[in-house]
Amino acid sequence: MHYSINIIIIAITCIVSAIGFSNTNILNRLAFVPSIISQNRGRYRYWTYGFVHAGWGHLIINMFVLWSFGSIVEDAYEYMWNLPGKWLYLCLYLSALPVSAISDGKRYKNNTSYISVGASGAVSAVVFASILLFPLQKLNVMFVPIGIPAAVFGILYLLYEAYMAHNENDHIAHHAHFWGAVYGFLFALLIKPRLIIAFFVQILQMF
Repeated sequence: MHYSINIIIIAITCIVSAIGFSNTNILNRLAFVPSIISQNRGRYRYWTYGFVHAGWGHLIINMFVLWSFGSIVEDAYEYMWNLPGKWLYLCLYLSALPVSAISDGKRYKNNTSYISVGASGAVSAVVFASILLFPLQKLNVMFVPIGIPAAVFGILYLLYEAYMAHNENDHIAHHAHFWGAVYGFLFALLIKPRLIIAFFVQILQMF
């Protein structure tokens, strides 16, 4: 029986997020609130915040990107290892949620007004897992008329997120995006370090 972990994640996220749109109590119970977690309450929020979103636009963008890249990574994991690739992909996604939030958890533990929702950190991890495996794939970025090699996009993305995280002039969790991306790149390397050789061999083909 063939099934997709990625599609299951997307379906669950859409259902839970839709419920949260009409029920603020559920949204608030699942959201990432460092000031509550720092009191040793609600550590489950390190995972549940990724299944609720701030609005339909936020949800659609995250799920579209996850749909675009998730199946690629899931199928690649299934092909590459004798390990159960689908469950390895699930492990990547679920572990990326707390890893991407740790930085903000420490930074805002005394800020009672800070609240964060959305799967962006975990989605960034999936995108960068794809970049590790297929660094030369062409990515189409908004307002850019040509496809950008994934490795180049990855560098630009990290620079942008690091800059925005340093300035903190909006209400977007740029730290989560940055650390989620880094984690997604490193995840498979922890299991199969030789992947980095294949990565750089492909990079050299750009020159």
